[in-house]
Amino acid sequence: MATGQWLVTDDTRWWFDSGAVSLDFAHAPLQSADALGAWLSEHFDRVAGGASDRDLADAAELRAAIVRLAQAQVDGSAVEADDVDTVNLFAATPDIPPAIDGGNRQAGRSSVRTGQALSSIARDAVHLLSQGEGRIRSCDADDCRFVFYDESRTNNRRWCSMQRCGNRAKVRAFRAKEKS
Repeated sequence: MATGQWLVTDDTRWWFDSGAVSLDFAHAPLQSADALGAWLSEHFDRVAGGASDRDLADAAELRAAIVRLAQAQVDGSAVEADDVDTVNLFAATPDIPPAIDGGNRQAGRSSVRTGQALSSIARDAVHLLSQGEGRIRSCDADDCRFVFYDESRTNNRRWCSMQRCGNRAKVRAFRAKEKS
């Protein structure tokens, strides 16, 4: 599973890599079933395009639960049992089976269904939210609350993206220093 995606905010295109596919999914722009299908195709091999409106509703429910659970971990607040149940339910369904390329026979389907991709995202969230305590953070910028997994060796990542929030903070600090 590849992590990272191009996002557009305030008419600016920038690269955001949350460090986990489930957190990337939490910030994915999914305005339509076609957008969901395209996002899944970019992040998973063999995903069959063409998500349905039902798939979009399922994805929205899973995404909202992941966002709330990650934010609760950042804030140190209690999690909602319904959000835990939602992620666990999606994680309990069949996910994308691993496969080695190059064989002569195809075991099972050659393409991955949307539900399998959502299950893989939910399983990533289960692993992340169970093991990532202290490494799930929100951006330090005052006007940004993007959540990411800090996979840096020193565990000191502060910004969702150096291209966006980190750069803006450094420019502000430089200008403030020049004024004094």
